[in-house]
Amino acid sequence: MTTVEITEPPPPVPPAEDAILTVTNLSVTFPGGQGPDVGAVRGVSFDLRPNEVLAIVGESGSGKSVTSLAIMGLLPSNADVNGSVTLANRELIGLGDKDMSVIRGSDMAMIFQEPLSALTPVYTVGQQVAESILIHKDVSRQQAMSRAVELLDLVGIPNAEDRAKAFPHEFSGGMRQRVMIAMAIANDPKVIIADEPTTALDVTIQAQILEVLQTARRETGAGIIMITHDLGVVAGIADRVMVMYAGRPVEVGLTDQVYDAPRMPYTMGLLGSIPRIDAKGVTSLTPIVGNPPSLAALPPGCPFAPRCPLVIDLCRESEPVLERIGAAGHAAACHRKQMIEEEDLAVTEVFPTPEIAHSELERVPREQRPEVLGVESLKKHYPLMYGAVFKRQIGTVQAVDGIDFEIRAGETLGLVGESGCGKTTTLLQILELLKPQDGAIRIAGKDTRSLNRVSRKQLRRDLQVVFQDPLAALDPRLPIADVLAEPMRTHGMGKRDVDQRIGELLELVGLDSSMAARYPAEFSGGQRQRIGIARALALTPKILVLDEPVSALDVSIRAGVINLLMELRAELSMSYLFVAHDLSVVRVIADRVAVMYLG
Repeated sequence: MTTVEITEPPPPVPPAEDAILTVTNLSVTFPGGQGPDVGAVRGVSFDLRPNEVLAIVGESGSGKSVTSLAIMGLLPSNADVNGSVTLANRELIGLGDKDMSVIRGSDMAMIFQEPLSALTPVYTVGQQVAESILIHKDVSRQQAMSRAVELLDLVGIPNAEDRAKAFPHEFSGGMRQRVMIAMAIANDPKVIIADEPTTALDVTIQAQILEVLQTARRETGAGIIMITHDLGVVAGIADRVMVMYAGRPVEVGLTDQVYDAPRMPYTMGLLGSIPRIDAKGVTSLTPIVGNPPSLAALPPGCPFAPRCPLVIDLCRESEPVLERIGAAGHAAACHRKQMIEEEDLAVTEVFPTPEIAHSELERVPREQRPEVLGVESLKKHYPLMYGAVFKRQIGTVQAVDGIDFEIRAGETLGLVGESGCGKTTTLLQILELLKPQDGAIRIAGKDTRSLNRVSRKQLRRDLQVVFQDPLAALDPRLPIADVLAEPMRTHGMGKRDVDQRIGELLELVGLDSSMAARYPAEFSGGQRQRIGIARALALTPKILVLDEPVSALDVSIRAGVINLLMELRAELSMSYLFVAHDLSVVRVIADRVAVMYLG
C-alpha cells in the first residue's frame, strides 16, 4: 500500500459554506446503441473547498472518471448530462465549448493518467507550459517562458532552464507527470482534478508526485479532486473520501472516518483487500466475490447486493439512499449501516478471510529441497550507439550485470525494482526469449546452455509464464478451450486427455467448466488472469514466472488472484518467480525478496 509522508502541513480547509465547487445530483447517461442506455453517473453530489483534497475511489467502471470529465466539460456530444456543477457560483452545465475553454486551464485544470499521450510530442515541454500561460494571460512569450521555467523548477525538474528545451519523450514517466502538474498550476486554478496521476508510476516515483501535488496545493490554494483506486494514496493525501460503486456514491466522510469506521460493506471489502507491508506474519487477503454489475443492466435494489455478505431481502427490493450516520459529515448508502455501527463490525467479520493453505514442502528445510531455478552471473549489456549514418559506440547500457539467485521447490522469490532496473531483461533471458550474454541458467537442475532442441522443448514444460496484461496474452479469436488446449497439443497430449484437463484447469482456478466455449472478451479482467494462470498450469510446471500478474487489476479482484496463487502453490507444491514493483504485494506472497537496481 503506497502512502506519502507530508513534510509540511497543508493549509487549513475552510468551512463547507465556502465551497469553491459544488456538484449537485450530477447524472451522465450514454446511448446504448441497440441496447438500453448506460447510466455511467447516477446522482453524484459533493462540495469542494479551497485547500481541500477530496479523493474519489472505486473500481473500474464505478463512474469516477466520467464524473471528472463531466465537471470539466470534456464528455462526447452524445452524453446526456443533468444536474448542477457550479464553480465560484457560476453554473457550468449547459455552457458551450467556447466558454468552457476559457475556464479550463485558468479556473480549473486537469492532470491526466498518461502524461505521454497528454503532451504534444513535437513541442518542447517549456513551450507547452508557456502556451498554457499565453492562452489565458496577456504576457509576452519571453515572460511566459520565464514563468514556465519557474514552474518546472517548482515541481522538481532538475536544471529546469535547460530541461525546458527538451521534448516529452526525453523525460521519464515521473518527470512527464511533473510537467503536467506544472501546466495545471500555471494559471493558479481554483480546482485541480487529478485522474489516477500515479497509477502508471513506480512506487518511489508515486510518493514524489504526491509530494509535488501537495506543493501545488500550497502554492495555488486550489481544491484538489484526486481520482484513484489506490486506497493507500488516499490515506496519505486526502482530507475527505467519496467511495463510488455502480455510478453513485455509497460512502462519504473524512479520511479517518472512512478508514477507521466504514459503514458500507463495499468500503469494508476494499479496505480488507489491500495488502499491507506492515502486516505481521503471512496472511491471505480479503477478496470481494464477484464483479461490478453492468451499468446498462443494474440488478434490482442495491447494486452491491449480489456481492454483499450482509444482504437481506430489503437490499434486493430497494436501492438505499446516501444518509448521514454517526460523526458529522459521514454518510453511507446501505440498509445495514445502523447494524454495522451498533455491532461495530470489523472487516474480517463481514468478509471472511480465507485460511492460508500450507504445502507439505514447508515442513522440509529449504536447503534439503531440490533447486527448480538457478541463475548465476547473468549478464546482458547493450551498446549505446551514436550517429544516423556512420554509427559508433559511445557507451554501454548494463541492463543486467551479474545476477545470482536460486529458487527451491515450494518457494516464492519476489523480484522487485523500479522500471528500467533490469527485471524484464532478466525474465526474457530466463524464458529464452533473449539470449544471455554471459552466465548460466539452470531449470530443474539442468544447465540450459548444454541442451539440444528436443531437450529444450521438454524443459519448457517445467517453466511457464503468466503475463501482466491477460487480455493481450490471450488470443481473442480462440475460445478458452482452445487457449488452454494449445500447449497440451503442442506437447503431444491426446484429445480425450486434453478435454478432461481443460475442465480440471478451469475448476482449479475457480471458474466453471461450462465457460470453456466463451471467448476472452466475455470475461472480466480478474477472470482473464485466472485463465492465464490455468494455461500456465496446463503442463504441470515446476515453476511459474509471474510478471506483474496483478498490477492491471482492481484492488478487490487483485486480492482474489493473490489468494488463488497462494492456494495453488500449496496444493501443487509449485515455485514462483514473482516480479512486481509493489512491495506490499510481494510481502504477502513471497518467502524471499531480491531487489534490483541498475541491473
